[in-house]
Amino acid sequence: MISIDGLAVEFSGTTLFKDINFVVNENDRIALMGKNGAGKSTLLKILAGAQTPTSGKISAPGDAIIAYLPQHLLTENNRNLFDEASQAFADALNMQKTLDELNHQLTVRTDYESDEYAKIIEQVSELSEKLYSDGEANFDAEVEKILLGLGFERSDFQRPTSDFSGGWRMRIELAKILLKKPDLILLDEPTNHLDIESVQWLEDFLINNAKAVIVISHDRTFVDNITNRTIEVTMGRIYDYKVNYSQYLQLRGERREQQQKAFDEQQKMIAETQQFIDRFKGTYSKTLQVQSRVKMLEKLQILEVDEVDTSHLRLRFPPSPRSGNYPVIADQVGKSFGDHLVFSDATFSISRGEKVAFVGKNGEGKTTLVKAIMGELEYDGGLTLGHNSMIGYFSQNEASLLDEKLTIFQTIDDVAKGDIRTKIKDILGAFMFGGDDWDKKVGVLSGGERMRLAMIKLLLEPVNLLILDEPTNHLDMRTKDILKQALMEFDGTLILVSHDRDFLDGLVNKIYEFGNKRVKEHDEGIREFLERKKMEHLRELEVKAK
Repeated sequence: MISIDGLAVEFSGTTLFKDINFVVNENDRIALMGKNGAGKSTLLKILAGAQTPTSGKISAPGDAIIAYLPQHLLTENNRNLFDEASQAFADALNMQKTLDELNHQLTVRTDYESDEYAKIIEQVSELSEKLYSDGEANFDAEVEKILLGLGFERSDFQRPTSDFSGGWRMRIELAKILLKKPDLILLDEPTNHLDIESVQWLEDFLINNAKAVIVISHDRTFVDNITNRTIEVTMGRIYDYKVNYSQYLQLRGERREQQQKAFDEQQKMIAETQQFIDRFKGTYSKTLQVQSRVKMLEKLQILEVDEVDTSHLRLRFPPSPRSGNYPVIADQVGKSFGDHLVFSDATFSISRGEKVAFVGKNGEGKTTLVKAIMGELEYDGGLTLGHNSMIGYFSQNEASLLDEKLTIFQTIDDVAKGDIRTKIKDILGAFMFGGDDWDKKVGVLSGGERMRLAMIKLLLEPVNLLILDEPTNHLDMRTKDILKQALMEFDGTLILVSHDRDFLDGLVNKIYEFGNKRVKEHDEGIREFLERKKMEHLRELEVKAK
């Protein structure tokens, strides 16, 4: 369907990748994998036409639609939600306008036998067939269906887009992409701002409705659920696996073992050959054999073993001072903003050492309750923090709150106190910030690097009640695994707001579900919770069908 031929990209004399070749077929759902800086986002931008390669070409049918969702979005502010989403049909609206103009010409012209008149009739026929073939002339129902699926309410349709947060603006862009019914959808970290239900809806849509998809994502469960092919970008080239992410990991490990074995055998052969040359160099009877071996070594192409990210994040939370038996007790807690009720009558207690998750759709009050626990906003009812509760808080925009003018070292030096100041360089090294990085300004760091830096600030003082609001956004899978392991070993109490199912699985043992103005307690892990929720949803559908 879409062919990538001989693609190469160079920056300032450095080759990012070269001679990239592959074909995207209908029903391909491709995960684009590779370490940070390997060129994944660059490749996606080239496929989208947003960036030009140094050499090579992209070939696609003339009528192919390629839709691209970047990580950072710009949404028009002077339209309401429904009108902005309807921009997906801008081409159809323009066609309708052209069609109306052509039909008007047919009614006023009298040169019925002329070539121009026949050409207008032909244009009308082509435009009419194209416009009505997919039912595009009546798109309001499609816009409504997609917006509701992505979590918007009908009451949102007339709200200006400037009212919506960054996460909701991302959904607006996603709605426009899905409405275009593209031949290829390119998604760069689409789940970062989606709640669990919206991610599940997006999965179902991509599996059942999309023609072809290429996705960059650090959400392991999402990638595994939707993809049937994995393309790894590494060391300037690609490896193409016709399997999902989990199977790819296994095959990649086997491939690197084979590469290492072949490399070791070649190195052994080179060493033995060099020994022969050194031993018999200058020996008349062996001259031809020595020359032959020298030429062989000169022409030998040295085998390579694909790079493995050997940097290692060593993350361990300090021991927690002992708190009271119940660090958080809520008694009929509620919160309203004006006439808008977020939730009410939340009554629960969190025991010392428990690890719990706040889950639910965006806007249902998860972060609001966290801020109430933190004492950052007023609320109804009673909230009691247990004896000696020491809170460590990581907000979902923590990385963006860092001062971009400071260096990495200054950022930590400004908040470190006492003896810990003597260990700043060790701490930075443990978080993969080497000596060459210390003088870098925060403003030039990637999203993942900023998250790591913000996480260091959290570790500078011991706490026993850790509250993390979407801590995994912008973290790669490996770093998320390390953070998850550190949280599992954390001996204090954990409240985790997250939409990342794989991250929550095995980490939390209790779920607080936010929805319908209430907070429900579920004494189970995330996997059992989601399986039961899906069954409930199916039962609701069956009742409606009857």
